[in-house]
Amino acid sequence: MATVANIGAGTGSYEPSNTVVAVEPSRVMIAQRPVGAAPVIQAVAERLPLRTDAVDAALAILTVHHWSDVAAGVAEMTRIARRRIVILTWDDAVFREFWLLREYLPAAADTDARLAVPITKLASLLGNASIQPVPIPHDCVDGVGGAYWRRPYAYLEAQVRAGMSMLALTPEPLLREGLSRLQSDLATGAWTRHHADLLDKPQLDLGYRLVVADLSAQLPATQA
Repeated sequence: MATVANIGAGTGSYEPSNTVVAVEPSRVMIAQRPVGAAPVIQAVAERLPLRTDAVDAALAILTVHHWSDVAAGVAEMTRIARRRIVILTWDDAVFREFWLLREYLPAAADTDARLAVPITKLASLLGNASIQPVPIPHDCVDGVGGAYWRRPYAYLEAQVRAGMSMLALTPEPLLREGLSRLQSDLATGAWTRHHADLLDKPQLDLGYRLVVADLSAQLPATQA
């Protein structure tokens, strides 16, 4: 079975069973990892305390926007992985058209744009990458920014918003008016009428992207 290093692992919510090591800088996140999760090292992506070619694949799930130096982090992932790099991130140009940002929270759209790492930059750093859309299901259980696209009432809950970088990092006064309008539109049924086309969709492309680099394809034939 292929071995995986999960970089910026957080609590390990989506950690594959074949993960042999997780790397996470936050003690708070590390403390929330479940019993039986992969061994974790407190460190940053830009300086991975792992040997060269340590694992078959390096994984990074919704974490590159937290890194201080994306190029250094990608270089480190390339160093430790023998075969593959997999990064889950999002395309801001697509995500900013999400109804929540476009119609209600433009300030959060600006925050999101500042956080986002351009897909083109990741592809350039990786050199040989495929980019695959990751549609979000209507009943998504993870609290990513677009998780509640068909359950708009959730965005009115402070606890839900606190778990989303784009909202948590936007000053509350800049969100207040838009959230008030959303609450009103939900109460009057205006939101439902305006977004009736979403109500039967099982999933929606909000710009989340899987960027995958096959490192073996980049090696000379004698090394692949």
